[in-house]
Amino acid sequence: MCRRAGPPARGEGSHQAARWGTVGYKKEQEKAIRARAHRSSQGTSPLLLQPTSSSSSPRTMAPVSGTCQARFSAVRTLLQAKIDADEELGASLVVNVGGTNVVDLWGGWGDAAKSTPWGEDTITNVWSSSKTVVSLAALLLIDRGLLDPFEKVATYWPAFGANGKHAVEVRHLLSHSSGVSGWEGPITAQEVCDLAAATERLEAQAPWWTPGTQSGYHSLTMGHLVDGLTRRVAGGKSLAEFVREELAEPLGADFRFGVPQEDYHRVAEIIPPPAPPADWKPPAPPAGVDPATTVVAKTLMNPVMDATVANKDYWRAAVVPAANGFTHARGIGRLLSFVSCKGTVGEKTLLKPETVDLIFKEQTRGPDLVLSSNMVTGIGFGLNGVGVEGGVGHWVPEGQICFWGGWGGSMVICDVGRGVTITYMMNKMSNAGLGSGNAKEYVWEIYRALGVAIPGEEQATKA
Repeated sequence: MCRRAGPPARGEGSHQAARWGTVGYKKEQEKAIRARAHRSSQGTSPLLLQPTSSSSSPRTMAPVSGTCQARFSAVRTLLQAKIDADEELGASLVVNVGGTNVVDLWGGWGDAAKSTPWGEDTITNVWSSSKTVVSLAALLLIDRGLLDPFEKVATYWPAFGANGKHAVEVRHLLSHSSGVSGWEGPITAQEVCDLAAATERLEAQAPWWTPGTQSGYHSLTMGHLVDGLTRRVAGGKSLAEFVREELAEPLGADFRFGVPQEDYHRVAEIIPPPAPPADWKPPAPPAGVDPATTVVAKTLMNPVMDATVANKDYWRAAVVPAANGFTHARGIGRLLSFVSCKGTVGEKTLLKPETVDLIFKEQTRGPDLVLSSNMVTGIGFGLNGVGVEGGVGHWVPEGQICFWGGWGGSMVICDVGRGVTITYMMNKMSNAGLGSGNAKEYVWEIYRALGVAIPGEEQATKA
C-alpha cells in the first residue's frame, strides 16, 4: 500500500510533490515559466543540488538541477556524468515513492546546438511512453463502468467488427493482440496524423492474426483504436479531450498529445538515433515469404518514420496518441503514480485497487510478432515476466511491476508492489526499441538506493 503523500523529511525536500496535487495544470505551468524568467534576470541557476563554479560558462556546462533525497545522490551523479560525457543531451528523471517525488531532476540541453538549457518546464515528444497514458485513460473508463475489458469492441463500436474483427475484445486493443497493428496499404506520416481518416481505415480492414492469441506491437495504431473507442463511450469526447479534462488538468500533470505553438519555446528538440551499422540486416522472414508482407514490415515500415518528424509542425499540431505525448518526467510520473499507488495518491482516488489489478491479468506470453522478442503483456502494459528476455525483465526486481517505454530510450516503470514510479524522458535517442542502456543504469541505481536487489544486475556484474 502507498503511504499518503506528505511533507518530505527535513533536508530531503521535494518542493514540487506537495504542490502538484493542489495546483492546477495551467497555473503550475505559468509559475514554472515565471520562475525561470526570474532566475535568468537574476543571473542565477535553478535550485542546484550542488553549486557550480561562478566562472563556468552556461554554454559549455549543463548542471543537473532539481531536488533529490540524500539516499539517491548517486542517481544525480550518474545523470550528471551522462550529460558531461555526451551520452545524454537533455533529460528529466523522477522517482516517486508512495505518492511523493523523492527524486525530481532535470539537466542538459534542449537542442543539438546546446544553446537552450533543459529547464524545469522543458517538455519533449516521448514517443511510445505516451501509451502508458492511453492505457491509464482506458483504465479510468473501465473503472467508471463505461468499458468492460472483456467485452467485444464492436459492442461499443459496431463498425469496428467489420472484416473479421467481431471477436476483438477491449483487452486485445490494450495488450497489442487485436491483430490490427498497422495499416493495410501504404500510409504516410502525414496521413497517420489525420486521426479520423486513419482510424476509418483501421475500422475497415481485417486482422492480421487471430485476435488474442499473440502480441504484435501496435506501435501507432493503439492510440487510434483507443481514441475510436473513447469517442463512443465518453459522451463524444476524444481521447485527447478525455486525458486533458479527466487526468492532466485535475491532477496537475503537464502532459498533452501534440503541443500548441505557444509552448514551442519549451519543447526540446528530438535528436534521432545513430544509423545502424552498415552490415545490419533485419531478421529474415520465413522461406517463401515476401519481406514486405510480414507483420513486422507492415507495422514498422508503413509509414517509414524519421525521428525528426517530432520536430515538425504538422506532427506537433496533430494528435497521435500512441506516439506524440509531450511531457517531462514529472508530468507523466504524476499520472502514473496513481497506478503504482493502487489508484490513490494522497487524498485523491483515481482508480479502485481492483482496476489496477486488471493490469496484471496476463494476456500474452512469448514472441511478439512485431518486436521479434519475447514479451509478456497485461491489460495496458508490459509485465515483468520471469524468464522472459524482452522488456525490462532483467532491469527490475521481482514483484508486481508493469512498464512501457518509448522509441529511443524513455521509460515508465510502475512498481505497484513497492509503490514506486520511475519516469525518465530524454531527447537524444538511442537505437533501443524499448528502453536503453542509460535507462537501465538509472533504474539499477534507483533500486540500489531503495535497498532492493536486482537479479539481472547481479548476473551482468558477474559476466
